[in-house]
Amino acid sequence: MKLNILIALALIICIGSACTQKTGTSEHQHGTPASTEAPADTTKKSIPKETHAQVGNAHVMIKYHAPAVRGRTIWGGLVPYGEVWVTGAHSATSLEFDKDLIVADKAISAGKYALFTIPGQEKWTVIINRNWDQHLADEYDQKDDIIRLEVTPQQLPGVQERLKYTVVAHENTGGSIDIRWEKIKISMPFKIK
Repeated sequence: MKLNILIALALIICIGSACTQKTGTSEHQHGTPASTEAPADTTKKSIPKETHAQVGNAHVMIKYHAPAVRGRTIWGGLVPYGEVWVTGAHSATSLEFDKDLIVADKAISAGKYALFTIPGQEKWTVIINRNWDQHLADEYDQKDDIIRLEVTPQQLPGVQERLKYTVVAHENTGGSIDIRWEKIKISMPFKIK
């Protein structure tokens, strides 16, 4: 009888500890992101990532491939100035939202789009394009652009080793999509329609 009780207790403890362990890694955020970040894994050239956020009544999701700096010259080197960049690696970065948004005073219907940028030394152009399903910028066509927004890059205080997208809620009616890599951060503000 005592042996059965000990076995039952051991099973309960074992099951309880298994339930509290985390499995896998995913980025799922709601509201303002945490300011701490684990060291980047630079053993892989590029890894698939996604980020989600609830901003007011809108759900925003971004899927991308995140390359690492790995000691390379990024701006004006790996990523040329003045050219359309997939703002990630491999497939076009996809931006999806379930409510209409307003970016730079232009209404954009709920749906799935590609997000591109044109990096510059002083200014960047952020592009939302209809053709979300494409490899790099190989099939990019400016006629499919919904919006182009000029933004000023900001210097980060340290190095962001792996490309990172974050959706930040500034209030219930809007927020921004922030992109950080190497020592640069750019932000694209939006409002919920």
